[in-house]
Amino acid sequence: MLDKGLLTNICALLLTLTGLLLPGAVGSVVLSVGLFALSGALTNSLAIHMLFERVPGFYGSGVIALHFEEFKVGIKDMVMEQFFSSDNLERFFDTESVMSSGLQQLMPAMIDELDLDRAFDSLSESIMQSSMGGMVGMIGGPKALEGLREPFAQRMREYLRSFAASPAFISALDEKVGAVSRSEAVLSKIEELVDRRLQELTPQQVKEIVQRMIKQHLGWLVVWGGVVGGILGLVFALIGLL
Repeated sequence: MLDKGLLTNICALLLTLTGLLLPGAVGSVVLSVGLFALSGALTNSLAIHMLFERVPGFYGSGVIALHFEEFKVGIKDMVMEQFFSSDNLERFFDTESVMSSGLQQLMPAMIDELDLDRAFDSLSESIMQSSMGGMVGMIGGPKALEGLREPFAQRMREYLRSFAASPAFISALDEKVGAVSRSEAVLSKIEELVDRRLQELTPQQVKEIVQRMIKQHLGWLVVWGGVVGGILGLVFALIGLL
């Protein structure tokens, strides 16, 4: 598929050649339209080319490669201000709607999945090593405590669920999560990562990034340069015929 800028230049050139071949006033009008259109389209094509490439003898050409450091700073500022501002981070880590509420919803499931056998084994071992160990040993030792394993796990889960739902725990969770979300360390780390990536960019890479973003849309400048040039050429030719 032909680039619209190139297609405009070709059309303007064909109009110019057609005007040269046509006789009389019609040829003059077509030639004027073609020349003006070609002039507008070529001028804008050159301007777009000079935006990305150095052209000997043209001061200011290759502006993106020449000023790539400023472009890097601009990219960094845009990323940090638009995506990772303090307000955006705070919204992202919103303690009520995201982290805190999410943890509160997950807490019951997490408590249900807890392996409390190890906790019971530790408790059983502590009992046997305490002054009560001798008395328990007389009624069967650790085996006598096995009947308490399930009731212990059930009561422990009930206690943990009650604790996780308590206002004191929720308040403490909100406070800790909120402190993390507002931490400057998060923002500083993101800025450091963005900086590090941008430092790796070369002038050529910056140029290619900007080209990918805008060059395909700049073809319309060539199209409108040709159209406006052609209209001016037509007006100029018609005035000449009066």
